[in-house]
Amino acid sequence: MTGIRKVVTVVDEVLLELGRPVAVPVRRVATAAVIRNPWAGRGFVADLQPEVAAVAPELARLLTGRLITELGGVDRVAAFGKAAVVGLDGEIEHGGALIHTPYFGNVLRELTEGTSIIVFSDDRLPAGEPLTVPLWHKTAAATRSHYQTVQIRVPDAPRPDEIVVVAAAASGPRPNARIGDRRTDPAVRLADLEKLESAR
Repeated sequence: MTGIRKVVTVVDEVLLELGRPVAVPVRRVATAAVIRNPWAGRGFVADLQPEVAAVAPELARLLTGRLITELGGVDRVAAFGKAAVVGLDGEIEHGGALIHTPYFGNVLRELTEGTSIIVFSDDRLPAGEPLTVPLWHKTAAATRSHYQTVQIRVPDAPRPDEIVVVAAAASGPRPNARIGDRRTDPAVRLADLEKLESAR
């Protein structure tokens, strides 16, 4: 794909938490492509679709392929997320255009064999600022154990006329996750909580 200046991949593997071995060692990966903003210098562009259709699928294929390789296969992808950082001369909508349409999201989902909506973050930042990318379960978004984040930073990007597009994934849940999920939660209503508080 033309127009990619660099690709950066961050791998985070958690083995101990508070000095205790984690029950399920988890590898988290974020991979980012730094591209020239295709709308840079053009002022307000009403129709972003032509560039989205041309650029987003190729980015999704490239980044997802690297995630799968780093995690050791598609069956090792348990959670996923996506993000975009726009340089200071761009619009937040430029980053959103590249990650929030089926041209990116559907490709990422299909390649990872996921079915969930993909959680995301986006921002407009100067070069070198870190971005935290949220993750959740690829087929059961409400599975609380897989709510986690991975951080990525590209020291020289995005330049003012660039966009950093990120795909991220994890091989399992948060380290030693133990806050339950919706199947085990008690029924909690605000009125009941207020009664408990007034009784104290």
